[in-house]
Amino acid sequence: MDAFSDLIRGVRAHGSLFGSSTLSPPWALHFVDGAPLTLCTVLAGAGWIVPEHGPPEPLRAYETIVVRGPATFTFVDEPGTRAEPVACGEHCATPEQGGTRHRLGWHDDGRGPTTLITGAYPARGELSRRLLEALPVVLRVDGGGTGDAVVDHLAAELAVDTPGQQVVLDRLLDWMLVCTLREWFDRPGGEPPAWWAAQRDPVVGHALRLLHAEPAAPWTVAALAGRTGVSRSTLAKRFADLVGEPPLTYLTRWRMALAADLLVERDSATVADVARAVGYADPFGFSAAFKRVRGATPSEFRHTAAPALPAG
Repeated sequence: MDAFSDLIRGVRAHGSLFGSSTLSPPWALHFVDGAPLTLCTVLAGAGWIVPEHGPPEPLRAYETIVVRGPATFTFVDEPGTRAEPVACGEHCATPEQGGTRHRLGWHDDGRGPTTLITGAYPARGELSRRLLEALPVVLRVDGGGTGDAVVDHLAAELAVDTPGQQVVLDRLLDWMLVCTLREWFDRPGGEPPAWWAAQRDPVVGHALRLLHAEPAAPWTVAALAGRTGVSRSTLAKRFADLVGEPPLTYLTRWRMALAADLLVERDSATVADVARAVGYADPFGFSAAFKRVRGATPSEFRHTAAPALPAG
């Protein structure tokens, strides 16, 4: 397991893909849900994404824009459009309002000049939060990359109405999000998070994969160095230089992120159960480490965080 896979595993589409295929200018679709992540791509035609805070971003065929919530945004035919905004939440415009946005599983034969696909992503827990913190409010990826193949698959699937379509489209949207984020992190002149760039290093990348694959193992720097085939001092320096913190500091923060999610997701798990799951034989030592990193005891965190966990 690599760091990116671990961070994105809590971000999954589930009934959240919509197709808008009867958009004729002027239009203004205001996406009001403020989802943690919303992916927007255009199959044909063009428009503009207007974030709540920030300049308009053009969106042309096969380009992708990801908007990070909770701020809302609008998809318009052009900046300053004369169209009255139509609020898009769980349901959106009807055909007589100039545009349709439908949950997949519905069939739409609209042949408007612009076909928009959006996917609103829930992002649950601490693991997802660590990924969101690495992203700007709006990021864009041009066409011509690995995501083009996914767009072709999306277009083909939207053209039919078959059993299981929702599941297929959800998974295609997940694929599209992964392709988009990877291309954005790897863009020329970009400033990806330290953990992303460090994954490419043969030594530190190996160490990160080990820590993510076996977070509860009794790791020491010496043990980690032995598994990666370098000296203890070499690993310690190289890891700190590329990741920005020592290996065991990274491990502790990762364990506490895992523990935070376990405390909320597993109501029946005791603090001792969670401690063992993330590599602590002593629940008191775990509680002390959790409070040092999270600023609250495990019990306090569970009490305050549980009501905020999104449903589903």
